[in-house]
Amino acid sequence: MSEGSPLYVHLTDLIRYGKTKKLIKRPSWLLFFDVSKRYFYHFYALSVVWNGLLLLFSILSVMMMETFPDWLLDMLCRLSGKSKSAWNEIQLSTLLLQALVLVHSFRRLLECLYVSVFSNGVIHILQYAFGLSYYILLGLTVLCINAYSPNSEGAPPVHQLKWYHIIGTLLFVWASFLQHQSLSLLARMRMNSSGKVETLAHKMPCGRGFELVSCPHYLAELLIYLAMSVCCGCASLTWWLVVLYVFWNQALAAQLCHDYYRSKFEMYPCHRKAFIPFVL
Repeated sequence: MSEGSPLYVHLTDLIRYGKTKKLIKRPSWLLFFDVSKRYFYHFYALSVVWNGLLLLFSILSVMMMETFPDWLLDMLCRLSGKSKSAWNEIQLSTLLLQALVLVHSFRRLLECLYVSVFSNGVIHILQYAFGLSYYILLGLTVLCINAYSPNSEGAPPVHQLKWYHIIGTLLFVWASFLQHQSLSLLARMRMNSSGKVETLAHKMPCGRGFELVSCPHYLAELLIYLAMSVCCGCASLTWWLVVLYVFWNQALAAQLCHDYYRSKFEMYPCHRKAFIPFVL
């Protein structure tokens, strides 16, 4: 596929967003598909509502012995190939994953609204549509994992607590802190000493995780999903497929961002990797 072909141009435009689109020449007709990057918060707002609702259904199932609504059970049965009885007993791992997804989404929503300082960057409308559907499917995926979890023989969730639930939650907290710290640093680069936004320009990030990789916030995203896999006892193939998707998605975004920084800043540190310290 030649670089000048319409298909190549469209595919390149589709995988890039924000500042990385500045490295390609975009014909004017592609502007029709642009959506403001500031709309990222829509993803997390939808996730908070949807995954909060699913967690509520699970809590009611555990505490009040209420069954899931028929429409939800029908979706889960089609996605998993299991019968409705697979959700008669909600496992602690499922409840924990649901809670962590909700906490992650709520934190990211607050960061988008009150921490991050977005430039005038854009995303493709298909990326926007996928982002909305992703968090819907993510919540359903967590519930589908419950259908393949070992039966706890009626033990209440508090008695199902294992060491990997604790380790996974601690890793989740640490990775979330790393991501928040990195996003806050990026935001402060566009503010003056009084906290007022003074520029939307992209500057070379330095300090903390940025000394090792160009995108520690993308690395933290991967660690967050790895932490949730630990909360499953590292035994869920379905969740490992989610982790694999997150890895490729974040690695690609980090490499594109890394290439942008290196093209823009002549003195960009040569030892700094894109995504994984000392490796990638």
